[in-house]
Amino acid sequence: VGPVAALGAEGYRLDVTPDAVRITAATPAGLLHGVQTLRQLLPPAVESPTPVAARWAVPGGVIVDRPRFAYRGAMLDVARHFFGVADVLRVIDHLARYKLNHLHLHLTDDQGWRIAVDGWPRLTAVGGATQVGGGPGGAYTRADYRRIVSYAARRHVTVVPEIDLPGHTNAALTAYPQLAPDGVAPPPYTGTEVGFSYLDPGDERTYAFVADVLGEVAALTPGPWLHIGGDEAFKVPADAYARFVARTQGIVAATGKTVVGWHQIAPAGHADGRVLQWWGTGGDDPVTAEAVRRGARVILSPGNRAYLDMKYAPDTPIGHDWAGLIDVERAYDWDPGTHLGGVPAEAVLGVEAPLWTESVTSLAEIEFMLLPRLPALAELGWSPRRTHDWASFRRRLAGHGPRWHTAGITFHPAPEIPWPTTVPTGLPTPRPAPQPTAPTADLP
Repeated sequence: VGPVAALGAEGYRLDVTPDAVRITAATPAGLLHGVQTLRQLLPPAVESPTPVAARWAVPGGVIVDRPRFAYRGAMLDVARHFFGVADVLRVIDHLARYKLNHLHLHLTDDQGWRIAVDGWPRLTAVGGATQVGGGPGGAYTRADYRRIVSYAARRHVTVVPEIDLPGHTNAALTAYPQLAPDGVAPPPYTGTEVGFSYLDPGDERTYAFVADVLGEVAALTPGPWLHIGGDEAFKVPADAYARFVARTQGIVAATGKTVVGWHQIAPAGHADGRVLQWWGTGGDDPVTAEAVRRGARVILSPGNRAYLDMKYAPDTPIGHDWAGLIDVERAYDWDPGTHLGGVPAEAVLGVEAPLWTESVTSLAEIEFMLLPRLPALAELGWSPRRTHDWASFRRRLAGHGPRWHTAGITFHPAPEIPWPTTVPTGLPTPRPAPQPTAPTADLP
């Protein structure tokens, strides 16, 4: 294998000499990652939305870099509160900046259905007209979704769409009551409770609906993954739930995609290539471990480490604390390769940081919850375990505060990070900033 091929699908080599800066990679994705590292080697002024007249020097040397895990992502819940296309594109830029390569979009839930399905137009016309707190909601047209997918692809970010089934379906049942177990449309839901809604697992109309929806979403999605949710279907008997998941996994396979589901789908029969997204808070899960022994792979999103809707501290103005408080050190200080008992590192596809939005209502609040924790999760996904050191990371992370401030990006000035004096303290007020149009190396 030649030296370039040895860099793999996402690795790169960055050479900085007195004469030139050269990035070498086997793929366009590797070149993009190399550009992000170069971007971090330049001064914070490189993030300015207006031109800067200055001469910049880049430290000399050689960096050879490749990721530890193939899947490195974040999730944005657009169902509880809806966020328009421009906000999603800005989140994609934040992912690309730190070499994250998957955006999981939680597109449907009790509070709203956010993607148009031609065969079922009331899903968005009726089911998309609500959100938590009773706001106007919203939904993506097929053209909107294509724009998101295309923008992400140009930054080598794969979109993972989630259609949450069989629970978390009140918005769908409001639009199409024939899918409800009693055939009666429930009222629109704008609260935050979970576990009360479900599609009728014993009705063939349910599976026609699932096949139509997943087929249309799969056709719009070039990436390999199709997420079927699967959690908190508390009112569905275990045997009926297992049959539903098994049949739905087959429907996904028929679209040519690989099924992903929250780890609650683990007891269902195995499907080739299936992936369980684990959001537990302990260190052992025998049911998930058994599914891994049957061939499943795992994306780790531990609720008490990776859930970006958890508060940083008791006085964080938004967010939750059911999984505990997650400051930057807690987000950083764990090892995906050894975190879950009975799940070997080779079964871990990667890591994902979910942001649920029951309490998140704006782009500024999204950014406040993402940053500075997102780079911590990114480093877990990218860098070899032997390089992880909290003292080193917090110093390196501090240098990114001026970059975010220059770019007009909102972030939480976490007190455990030694920010430069140029970084404002307190909750920042976001400044108007253009939507970034290009993806940001001492961090991934």
